[in-house]
Amino acid sequence: MLEADREHALARRWREADDEAALHELTGAYMRLVISMAKRFRAYGLPMADLIQEGSVGLMQAAARFEPDRAVRFSTYAGWWVRAAMQDYVLRNWSIVRTGTTASGKSLFFNLRRLRARLGDMEGRLTPEARAAIAVELGVDEDDVEAMAGRLAAGDRSLNAPVAAGADDAYQDFLPDEGPDPEEAAASHLDGRARESAVHRALAILNPRERLIIEARRLTDEPATLEALGERLGVSKERVRQVEQGALEKLRRALVKAHGDLAEAGLIG
Repeated sequence: MLEADREHALARRWREADDEAALHELTGAYMRLVISMAKRFRAYGLPMADLIQEGSVGLMQAAARFEPDRAVRFSTYAGWWVRAAMQDYVLRNWSIVRTGTTASGKSLFFNLRRLRARLGDMEGRLTPEARAAIAVELGVDEDDVEAMAGRLAAGDRSLNAPVAAGADDAYQDFLPDEGPDPEEAAASHLDGRARESAVHRALAILNPRERLIIEARRLTDEPATLEALGERLGVSKERVRQVEQGALEKLRRALVKAHGDLAEAGLIG
């Protein structure tokens, strides 16, 4: 480890003169700090080499931002950056589902096991007493504590994995299909064609201006504005609105007469 004066001199040379030799000596002296901190994160099952690499990135970030004239040792300042880099790496890679996206979530993720061990509650589900104590300790909701405990206990599981050793069924085989069944899909398709045909026949009762307005306002993915149609037809937008309402009423009457109360079924809006 560097003496305070040597550390200060190296940091100043790097900051003021871009002396890379000073940077290498400064960061190289604290690689032991990176390795020591990486050991604390081994319990999350990530490669030690990757943790050290991420910690080294944090060390370089600390060197780039360190201000030698402040009354703080580089080792103290760098420790925060190294730990933050490793924590971010763990959160990004521990699971394919992002965990701990908020400050309270990160605190829960990295402290839950330690607090459970301190309370002697490491087996099975959290007891209500342990859950309440951890929530108070970390300043979070008890529901968040319970959810994080479940995430840490379960880990990731492939949907293609068998439900049991030697089983032919995979977890994905038991996922419910929330889409329509074939009968519903066929009925929906046929009903849609019937509604389309009914509307097409009803449009025949409209005059050319009414039909143009209805098609531009109701039967297109990007409806035209009243103002744009008014300019096109040479009338005010209020007149376009009146013609549109009158045409819709004519359509409703024609559809109800021919097919029943289809307007209430959502045929036209």
